[in-house]
Amino acid sequence: MISQPTNKIELRRLLLHKRQSMSLKEWQEKSYLISFHLQASLLFTQAKTILTYFSFRQEPELSALFTAKKSWGFPRCIDQSLNWHLWQPGNDTQLGSYGILEPHPCAPLIKANEVDLILVPTVACDVRGYRLGYGGGFYDRLLSSVEWNSKPTIGIVFDFAYLPQLPIENWDIPLNGVCTETGLKTTH
Repeated sequence: MISQPTNKIELRRLLLHKRQSMSLKEWQEKSYLISFHLQASLLFTQAKTILTYFSFRQEPELSALFTAKKSWGFPRCIDQSLNWHLWQPGNDTQLGSYGILEPHPCAPLIKANEVDLILVPTVACDVRGYRLGYGGGFYDRLLSSVEWNSKPTIGIVFDFAYLPQLPIENWDIPLNGVCTETGLKTTH
């Protein structure tokens, strides 16, 4: 367990360093286990359209899920918000403004009313469902909007970054669950 600073910036730095120092084998094994637990969950099996992410800076890799017969949505960062585009294995991607893979801009957009589940990338999550992101506020803005705030959300994080409590701000939105390599935990 990491000795936890109360400052979000320092905590983010420590956890990102720990995540990026994982061996390739450990990262792959833990990512596979996260995908395994997600595939076994009722939220996942019942969902038709799932929003997710392309792994960046050694985030848990979820590509094992993409063979499931689902409609997959991936974000494109546009100004200060996320636009969600349909993507299937084999479709084109490109590097976005933050160096993260994104679907091609011409890929069809996905509207909120089509979405059944959102898999949220995180630096850390706590047992209450609060997440520590990268500090850009993209997911906070998305999840606080009326059209998106009722969608089921699962934070994706390695177990070392699943913490008892994170420092939170009044705009932070708790997620419905957190999935680590040790299993899926519901938060509320």
